[in-house]
Amino acid sequence: MQQFERPGIFRRLAAMLYDTFLVLPMIMAVVAVATGIGVAISGNPGDGDYSATLPPWLVQLLTVGCIVGFYSYFWLLKGQTLGMQAWRLRLRSFDGEAISAGQALLRCLGAAVSLLPAGAGYLWSLVDRNKRCWHDYFSRTDLELLPKAGKTATGKDAAPSAHA
Repeated sequence: MQQFERPGIFRRLAAMLYDTFLVLPMIMAVVAVATGIGVAISGNPGDGDYSATLPPWLVQLLTVGCIVGFYSYFWLLKGQTLGMQAWRLRLRSFDGEAISAGQALLRCLGAAVSLLPAGAGYLWSLVDRNKRCWHDYFSRTDLELLPKAGKTATGKDAAPSAHA
């Protein structure tokens, strides 16, 4: 199996923060559209009665759907969300291949579990010899730290292209 450098917790969290700024507007838009549809179906909202708008469980379901959909789409597309691209991270399965849809769903579920006990699943990467979080093991996926542009995996400058 090919060796690669794994990212530290700072890079993981920075990529998550970056992606949060992308996911939040998506969640707000989906909830706003769904609420508008609910108000339109329920009748005239001009009377101040908004009781017929979305039930809280549906808002939560839409929120979870946006988050899972965002991450799964990008992970399945090319193994990276936009935040992961900015921080040079790529997701792959333990065998080095692209992840499956099942692994993407397991990773999303596992990441939620990793956050619940005060982030213990993420903090685990600080003591794990492979720098893996709980959800990495749960979904059998790895994060790879990609080399900087123009550098090889060993950190040396890449040879100039003959076509340049």
